[in-house]
Amino acid sequence: MPQINKRQRYEQLRKEFPFFIYESYEINVTDIGLEAIFHFNLADKFHFNPIFRIPVRDFYLPDRMNEIVTDVRFQNLIFHIGLVELISYWKVACPPTVIVKPHTLDKGQVDWWKEVYFQGLGEFFFLNSIETDLDSFMQIESVSGFQLSQFKIDLSDKLIIPVGGGKDSVVTLELLSRHFDSLTLILNPRGASILTAKQAGFPIDRVIEINRTIDPLLLELNKQDFLNGHTPFSALLAFQSLLASALTGYRHIALSNESSANEATIEDTEINHQYSKSIAFEADFRKYSAKYLSPDFNYFSFLRPLNELQIGRLFSQFPAYFRVFKSCNVGSKTDIWCGNCPKCLFAFIILSPFISNDIMKDIFGKDLFTDGSLWPYMRQLTGLDEVKPFECVGTVDEVNFALRMILEDRAGLQLPLLLQRYKEGSLIEAENNPLEQNLLNSFNDVHFLPVQFLSILKKAL
Repeated sequence: MPQINKRQRYEQLRKEFPFFIYESYEINVTDIGLEAIFHFNLADKFHFNPIFRIPVRDFYLPDRMNEIVTDVRFQNLIFHIGLVELISYWKVACPPTVIVKPHTLDKGQVDWWKEVYFQGLGEFFFLNSIETDLDSFMQIESVSGFQLSQFKIDLSDKLIIPVGGGKDSVVTLELLSRHFDSLTLILNPRGASILTAKQAGFPIDRVIEINRTIDPLLLELNKQDFLNGHTPFSALLAFQSLLASALTGYRHIALSNESSANEATIEDTEINHQYSKSIAFEADFRKYSAKYLSPDFNYFSFLRPLNELQIGRLFSQFPAYFRVFKSCNVGSKTDIWCGNCPKCLFAFIILSPFISNDIMKDIFGKDLFTDGSLWPYMRQLTGLDEVKPFECVGTVDEVNFALRMILEDRAGLQLPLLLQRYKEGSLIEAENNPLEQNLLNSFNDVHFLPVQFLSILKKAL
């Protein structure tokens, strides 16, 4: 579809599909485990039924698993997971009205969810040339007379660590699992996440496994002339992690989101590819969860005080994971580093100051600094272009800092193509010299770490 027609297509779809209904949800428990099914309705023309399943494990509390179908606390949690899942299906046509049937939402909830949708779809709106605002992009109506309320739940001082398979979750695992009775959580397990957990001492039977299935109809519509784009996946993980906490009785949920996730992807805007990993979302989610779910959960990001450089330095201390970790989205299905995307280049840059070039080439399959085709991504990552890659990458300052460290380490040596181009560029002139800031010694005080977790992190640094 030509870029100029995307806005017109957005308006056309909203007229053709004026409403979206969250019809209901089902909860089933069998000997195999827990299954939840959501029923969505796009203007009575398309019906979606996404599913998630949690295989049985011996660490789930038997009374909670047995009573989950009738327990209003779990109905509340699963209902909310459906509200997040809805985003992926709403976006195909962006209907102006969303009708929520299962339970009533009060005004505070409606306002909160509109904010999550609007901010979480900022990249989607930008790439689809959609100009809209928080008030007009969508209205939420709830038609049920049954409103779920805040609940109490007994939880112990134990820890859940979500694992994605990248360097960040490795650092959290290594620093925390030795201090706390812990379980890992993996949403849609893949090679890197499973192997990372196993390397840390968590075989699959000690993993909270959540298998999310997208309705095939959505994938079919994505191939047609409907709208598609990035959704706030980490918001789904947030609500799923609360369900895991309730099932296991483990109070603390330690994410691995860093301070770098707070930076906008597009300069001078609020558009952030990592919105649902940002401190803004974390703060809002904690407030919402305490008010409308339970104040007993403790959801926070353990690495929030740190930047990507500091995490890279910590990760370099755990060589057992070098062949295991992966965070390339392009290569996720085949569990490889593709070596040709901005995420791969960012990881190569941020780790190179702390890991030898020979080992880096072994990890990524080649020296990415020799690949001239990656120069456009280098421009984006270093701030030569106004728009950063729409990936989970660090800040412009962090990338420049890492590159200057690499150049200093290779002073007097022949430089590979990308480093030579960078050295000749304007970003290393004195007025833009990021080495004036000592990013390796920074510590962001805006976080939600409890004291016992904060002391562990500071000791590691």
